[in-house]
This record gives sequence, C-alpha cells and structure tokens, in this order.
Amino acid sequence: MFSRTLRFACLLSGTLLSLPLHFTCAEENAATSSEKEPQTAAERGYDHLVNNAYLIPDFHQRTIKNIWKVWPAEQRKQAAAADADERREMTYDRYGFTPRPAGRGSEELLEDLPLQYVVTDSGQWVMNCFACHGGEVAGKVIPGLPNTHYAIQTLTEETRLAKPLSGESLSPRDLASMFFPMGGTVGTTNAVMFGVALENYRDEQMNVVSYRAPPQLTHHDMDAPAWWHWKKKQRLYSDGFVQKDHRALMPFVLIKTNDGETVRSWETEFQDIAAYLNSLDAPAYPFAIDQQLARRGQAIFESRCSDCHGTYGKHETYDPPRVPLEDVGTDPVRLRALTPAHRQNYASSWLGHHGEHDTIVEPDGYLPPPLDGIWATAPYLHNGSVPTLWHMLNPEKRPAVWRRVGKEFDQKDVGFVVETPETVPEDLPISEQRRYFQTSKFGKSAAGHDFFEGLSVDERRALLEYLKTL
Repeated sequence: MFSRTLRFACLLSGTLLSLPLHFTCAEENAATSSEKEPQTAAERGYDHLVNNAYLIPDFHQRTIKNIWKVWPAEQRKQAAAADADERREMTYDRYGFTPRPAGRGSEELLEDLPLQYVVTDSGQWVMNCFACHGGEVAGKVIPGLPNTHYAIQTLTEETRLAKPLSGESLSPRDLASMFFPMGGTVGTTNAVMFGVALENYRDEQMNVVSYRAPPQLTHHDMDAPAWWHWKKKQRLYSDGFVQKDHRALMPFVLIKTNDGETVRSWETEFQDIAAYLNSLDAPAYPFAIDQQLARRGQAIFESRCSDCHGTYGKHETYDPPRVPLEDVGTDPVRLRALTPAHRQNYASSWLGHHGEHDTIVEPDGYLPPPLDGIWATAPYLHNGSVPTLWHMLNPEKRPAVWRRVGKEFDQKDVGFVVETPETVPEDLPISEQRRYFQTSKFGKSAAGHDFFEGLSVDERRALLEYLKTL
C-alpha cells in the first residue's frame, strides 16, 4: 500500500465550479483556424498542455461545486450567500486558479475554464503543468509565470473532505496526500520529492516496477521557475544537474496508470511542449521606469552581477558558473535532497538517454538563473523565501515571517505587498497559517546571496530600477 501510494504522490488536487462542457466560440474558431493552417510546434505544445490528460482525474466538477461547504466558518458563510459566479471567483482566489487564455499568446480569457486544468467531456478535471507554471501578476494572467497563489496542500485536503459530499470515491492520490506533504506554504510545492517518488518505481525503460522499497525522501518546498528562461538554459533545475531536454519535462507523468510504452509514446508531444516553452518571452514591466536611474543601475549590474546572471540588451550572454554552497550561502536542503543514487538512476534511464546526456551526479552548488522578467517572479531564491527585490538587495532586512497581502504589486520594492508580523497567529485555521512564510522552518531559510556589501542605498535603488528593465 505504501509504495502504491507513493507512485501517486504527485497527483495533486484541484478546483472549479460547475461549468459548461461544450466548446466556447473562441475554441471553435481556433479549431477551424487550425484546420486551415497547420499549427506550429509551439502552438501544438500549448494545446497539449490544456487539452491532453496526462494524469488521472483529480476530481469531478460536482465535487468542486460543493467544496465551499468544507471551508472554515467565516468563508463558508460568505460562499453560502454568494451567487454561482461569485462563488467561482472565491474558489479561484482560495486555491490559486486563473482563467485560461483562449489560445497561445491570446489576451482573451475564458472565464469559465482554468488555465491549470484539462477538462474532459465527462466532467473530470485533470491537473496540467500550468498548476505550478501558470500564474498572475500585476492583474495579468501569464502562462509560464510561477503560480505564486497556488494553495496545493489546502486544495488537496479540502477536496478530500468534499468528495464524500458529492458521492465521489477517494483516489490513491487523496490517500497519499494524508502522509505525503504537498506544499507547506501557499505558492510553493514539494515538487522535487514528487519526482523522486514517481521515478523510483520505474526501470530504465520507464516500465512500472512495483516491488522496490520506498525511496529516501527529504520533503521540502520549492518555488517554481519561470518557463521563459527555458530558451536560455542549457541545464535544468536549481543545481543544473540535468542537461536540457524535453524528457526532463516528463517525470511528473510517471503515475502507475501510464505504463512505459504510453510514456515513451508521448515523446513527440513533449517535444512540442518544449517548443512552446522555447517560444515564451519574459513579460515587460508594465509600470513607469526611471530610465536615467536604470542606466546607473546597469553599470552596477554589469560590474557586480553579470558574471553569474549574464548580460542583457543587444548583445546578451548567459553562461553561468555553478556557485558552491559555501559561497552563495542559500538554503542547502534542495541541493542535498537529491541523492547521488537518484541522480545516477535518472542518468541511466530513458529520461537521461541511458547515459548519453551529461548528468551531474554530485553538484557542489546552485546554478544562477537568467534574470529576464525578474520583476514578475517574486518571491525570490529557489525556495521562495524573499518577498521583494528590495529585500534581495538588502539581506539584513529580509523578514523572518511574512504574509502576502492580496494580489497588489509593490512597484517601489518590486514584488509582493507584505505584512511582517513577529509570529504566525496560532488561532488561525491551518489553511490561513499556510499563507505565512516562516523562514525558520526546514528548507525555508532566506539567508545567503548577500553579495551587495559596499553598495550605498542609492546604488541599490539604481540596481533595483535596472532590474525592472530585464
């Protein structure tokens, strides 16, 4: 039972109200257009993500229609008095869902469909990759943006409670979530361990192997990376241990119901998905920028930051060194959570092209990411522990506890609008406590990346202004 549950550990729960199952006019027009003109690989990739169910269903729409009935008393009272549209909006806000763009690159939003779920004709809802990689910033839904509103642990627990109300049976994923943590803080997930658990029960050809002992698991939360960085990267993950390749996108489909032949048959589709990632551009900063101040900041950036994070503008570069842990000083849990044995198993398997691709089994540090669109990707560091760019540039000011306030964007400090209490109120429901980030918890340290010594207050403000331009 234990190993079976682990195989389903990354199948997360989801939410939506009772919605129509017919195509919208926008979808019908898109289908007609695609018949006239062949889709590009990137267009096919987006369609695969929003239309193809690579996982088992998380829930039926009748369950999510009733999920408000298991909310804490105050929210339950508000939902009971709301109409259907208001209740849908409350549900979206509670769990971190956004309307779906009508197509790749479209500004039109389909209000009755979430970006984060595939909808089946039978009313089942299946999580897709946008659950973690499709978010909202400064009032705009952006596919490829980290979903910093995603309340995966709360969503999973409340879906499990709501299913009996609609007569729906619990799934293996529902049972697994009772002991396998999904994400301790809103906006972060235990994604790395999902992958470790799923890959453990596969042989080198991705065939299911049920008799293996459970893997070593070091549960910790991660902040999802921005997808538009894919085109610049040659190596993936926080430590860069994997060579960039479409197969590196596939570990999360390794659930028991997807046998090895099925997984391998999806390779062409994931090549399209990789093409979609490669087509994404960072969003431009939507507010005013002090260009004179930004030019001063550019000189500071290029003298102090570009060796690790690259250069930007007409002649861009990005060839980052791996920074040893003792130099960068950030939380070490992510680096140490993947064992050399797991990394070697990945390298030897079909995912790693049976050793033909370069996999680093024992990396000694983290790989600095490119900074395109950094204004949009708060919170910062690999574990999402720093709420604004101002806090990144002022390490001594980083809060030990912080909570995001609404969806407003902090234009001055660039990132979340936050409150910084000394402690988390103990009388709050657990779902509300998860909205507080506590840097004292395991894997959640906000220490490190303190390379700004010697910069004046004005120089740090100039550097911050330049970062808005990337």
